[in-house]
Amino acid sequence: MTDERRTLLLDAIEGPEDLRALSREQVGEVAKELRSEIVRCVSQTGGHLASSLGAVELITGIHYCFDTPADRLVLDVGHQGYAHKMLTGRRSGFSEIGKEGGIGKFLRREESEADHFGAGHAGTSISAALGMARAFEHQRIDHNAVALIGDGGMTAGMAFEALNHAGHLHQKNLVVVLNDNEMSISPNVGAMSSYLSRKLSAPMVRRMKGWAKEFLTSMPGDMLHWAQKAEESLKVFFSPGLLFEALGFKYVGPIQGHRMDVVLETFENVRAMLDAGDGPILVHAITAKGHGYEPAERDPFKYHGVGKFDVASGEFVPSKPGPPKYQKVFAKTLIRLAKEDPRIVGITAAMKDGTSLDLFEKEFPKRFYDVGIAEQHAVTFAAGLAAEGMKPVAAIYSTFLQRAYDQVVHDVCVQNLDVTFAMDRAGLVGADGATHQGMYDIAYLRTLPNIILMAPKDENELQHMVRTAVEYDGPAAIRYPRGGGFGVPMDPDIKAVHVGEAELLRDGEDVAIVAYGTLVHEAMEAADELAADGISASVLNGRFAKPLDEERILAQARKARAVVTVEEGAGMGGFGSAVLELLALGGVERATRNLAFPDELVEHGDPATQRARVGLDATGIAAAARELLGRS
Repeated sequence: MTDERRTLLLDAIEGPEDLRALSREQVGEVAKELRSEIVRCVSQTGGHLASSLGAVELITGIHYCFDTPADRLVLDVGHQGYAHKMLTGRRSGFSEIGKEGGIGKFLRREESEADHFGAGHAGTSISAALGMARAFEHQRIDHNAVALIGDGGMTAGMAFEALNHAGHLHQKNLVVVLNDNEMSISPNVGAMSSYLSRKLSAPMVRRMKGWAKEFLTSMPGDMLHWAQKAEESLKVFFSPGLLFEALGFKYVGPIQGHRMDVVLETFENVRAMLDAGDGPILVHAITAKGHGYEPAERDPFKYHGVGKFDVASGEFVPSKPGPPKYQKVFAKTLIRLAKEDPRIVGITAAMKDGTSLDLFEKEFPKRFYDVGIAEQHAVTFAAGLAAEGMKPVAAIYSTFLQRAYDQVVHDVCVQNLDVTFAMDRAGLVGADGATHQGMYDIAYLRTLPNIILMAPKDENELQHMVRTAVEYDGPAAIRYPRGGGFGVPMDPDIKAVHVGEAELLRDGEDVAIVAYGTLVHEAMEAADELAADGISASVLNGRFAKPLDEERILAQARKARAVVTVEEGAGMGGFGSAVLELLALGGVERATRNLAFPDELVEHGDPATQRARVGLDATGIAAAARELLGRS
């Protein structure tokens, strides 16, 4: 089949109404074409592959059986939404996905009327869909809301809060589709299977096991697979139904989520149930992450988020060798420290590979915890460990730590407990866009009592700051960016940094540049550029946003005629704001410029370009200094 023929049906689809004009048999072919097109496009651009492949039939079936976009479809996280984007008029945009001006990797309300709710964090879909369903009811609008949530999203407590509320409201126009592939980004964890096993231990249910095994064994075809795993199947068949029915939902399933005929028949039946007032309904679909593309099926984690690869072989385009990634430097440092101190434990929230704590787990399997997509629990769990003398280190992306802000305040900082937060992906994250940018951690943590905040200028300083945070007797947070470092020499000995001590890298008389984090290197380049113009600039590596090195900052500011602060984060309430507060309290009046990101969303794009646009490169820093000195 030629490339042109491979997407013959898909070529004619600009929206869900075009899909609904096809026969049921043709819809199955559309699903095959979608899968082929997703593999082809992602192999050229990179993106979320395995999760999108696993949801093709479910998304296609929902659009075919429900009256979207009038009926609302809410995708949890959205990283499984590539089929949705292709069916809603954005197929041609995949060549620029994740690039500035192109379509986003996640759903975005401003991108399409078909994106009813944008999200980059898991566990939000049921709450949002319930709100929409309730709004329709208030306004007497005869529409439905459908939430598609993966089993990984179901590890978020918020999902169960929403299920409980929807059942309490008897929300008749709400459908929840559980995409059960036994995977989140890292393999799922949780005690649900233990709960289900207890429920299945009753005498009557034990007799039912025997009946079901005999029945399943007698069935032909695919059912033999279920028979071979009768014990597992019973948990799937009976227990989830008991759980969701107890929460007030009509339970449908489990269904084979890659059988298009089964999916369509089920959703048509569900529509009839809604028309009869039988909601809310939960449809339990069994799928395989990466389905239809053998390399992704074999290793769904490896193919969750990918760069360019060869479709035929599945081999990735090799990346150029470079400096060690900050994530690995963090993990390897923590392993060294954990060998010295048995109180150290590692905690993450479904991101053990992304944070490189998988390396820690291999060394210390009994001192590592992946709590699932449950950041709130992760933080309070860490607080409990610290309360009893352990030294927990919670590695959580900056954007995801936002989800546990109250726990950081109430359970850690107010009680002054010894918890270390390793905030990965701080600053810009490139193609993942606004929901994943680590823009706010400096501002949202700086106001809290007892906590200290650090940011290394490079990968070598990171290892010293990890020791500093772990040895500090109280809450400590380190922010560091995604990706590789600068290739600086790594000190063989790891020594703690004196808390609150900045580092004077260059002295000067005309302008004081006070930088925080990896932009210290841009500040040094700016100082070189200014020196060529006869301008003497000092460069201070701030190291700490809290506590500030008041003595050094005030000393440099008093010597200079102007002060420039530099940070990769939101300007409001950030590191520069802290410096301005210090200058005011110290009675130092100087021309100042805070270089940071303005009060607006930073969408997906190239980080270097985005930094340059707001003056956070060497050229921009030097230009700000010249302007303050009247040397533009």
